[in-house]
Amino acid sequence: MKRDITQTLVREHRLILRMLAVLERNALATGAGTYSNYRFYLDGVDFIRNYADRFHHAKEEDVLFEALVKNGMPRENSPVAAMLMEHEQGRAYVKAMELAALLALSGEPGQDGTIAENALAYVELLKEHIAKEDDILYPLAERLIPDAARDAVIAGYEAAEARSTDGFERRYDKIVADYEREGAC
Repeated sequence: MKRDITQTLVREHRLILRMLAVLERNALATGAGTYSNYRFYLDGVDFIRNYADRFHHAKEEDVLFEALVKNGMPRENSPVAAMLMEHEQGRAYVKAMELAALLALSGEPGQDGTIAENALAYVELLKEHIAKEDDILYPLAERLIPDAARDAVIAGYEAAEARSTDGFERRYDKIVADYEREGAC
């Protein structure tokens, strides 16, 4: 039986999707003028940059995508190239959201629209992106990457995880859960 090389990534997507749901809820409220906890957006940026990008996307970009290329998928004009392009687009939305939230926290008026616009664009991009990975790219990787290469993929994930501190995933799960409860009040 082949060792599963995408289950960890799918599991990580679940936490990312939970944060996207909170981000969407709060961005819609910010756009409507009913939510002004700008600190949330900076916590969201922290989650996105550290959990979604440095922790999760690093496994995809540095490990899984490289294994796909080594096993026959072209680097250019391929699903890998499309996913990398979407990662970069997401980073641009996050940077713009962060800048607007920082300006809002410093008292600069008129940032709510920019925050909401970039947050919602990020949410839409990432929801579609995750669906493509979970439904198309990951099943393709499970078929394309041979047994002989799977241990190296798993070791690459483990090395990426080892670069994070103890309690890293629990910390980000708690941040998401706390903001989920904030909206349940």
